[in-house]
Amino acid sequence: MPTPQPGLLPAGGAHAYFLTFMVAEGAERRAVNKAIRNIFPVARGLAAKAKRARLLCIVGIGGELWDRLSPGRRPAGLRAFRALKANGRAAPATGGDLFLQITSGCHDLNLDLAMELARRLQPLATIAEEIHGFRYRDSRDLIGFIDGTENPKGKARALAALIGDEDRSFAGGSYVAVQRYIHDLERWRRLDDREQEQIIGRTKRRSVELSKAKKPETAHISRVVIEQEGEELQILRQSYPWGTVREAGLYFAAYTKSLDVFDLMLARMMGATGDGLHDRLMEFSRAVTGATFFVP
Repeated sequence: MPTPQPGLLPAGGAHAYFLTFMVAEGAERRAVNKAIRNIFPVARGLAAKAKRARLLCIVGIGGELWDRLSPGRRPAGLRAFRALKANGRAAPATGGDLFLQITSGCHDLNLDLAMELARRLQPLATIAEEIHGFRYRDSRDLIGFIDGTENPKGKARALAALIGDEDRSFAGGSYVAVQRYIHDLERWRRLDDREQEQIIGRTKRRSVELSKAKKPETAHISRVVIEQEGEELQILRQSYPWGTVREAGLYFAAYTKSLDVFDLMLARMMGATGDGLHDRLMEFSRAVTGATFFVP
């Protein structure tokens, strides 16, 4: 299998930078292609100056831009983010042409790379969103629970994230679905630990999954852990808390060999699968962005 981008499978560092760009309609195709290819040498050059920080960069390309850059040769599963609405809950599609995920052990290093790449892309693309993510305590979300407990381990990470023989021309690549969530932390903190655990489906302190008898069907774990034909459907999460005093939440990035898996998880969370249930965590967190990209 072709080699995936270096930043895709490893766990990222303590700090992350997420950038979404919109490419100008009149941008010349060869210039955009060249600018994208130059991202990796720039990232490698900066990483070599601070090896202990483990600077990693991931580049994703949106469907519309992909068709402009490579007409007639398209990853089979690449498509726009599918917006959802269900009983007052919404997962909007905000789109994007180019996605960069930068991670390392140092926020200043991430910022240096982000600023340099934005400068190089500036004549061709504008920033639609930039978010600084960070590891919170012992890898917890800002709601206080450990995030990513269900993430695949070892070789299972590649099996979940990387395209294989089903689309050989793009093997070693991945799809990524990204969403930025805003948490209502004031409401969440009014709940005691027991009720929070019922909503998540795990214990707060040690992230132990509740027994089937004690775990509600509307718990977050109940909605996103899905088995088909005896096997669990998996995605590779590269998510980080983000925030300020005024507004905070989770930047969610799901790497997968099939966007269908992400779509099903999101539909079950939002309550759009026709079973009358939804993820109760969605009563305390709302998505404000949504986009999908191909990671060559």
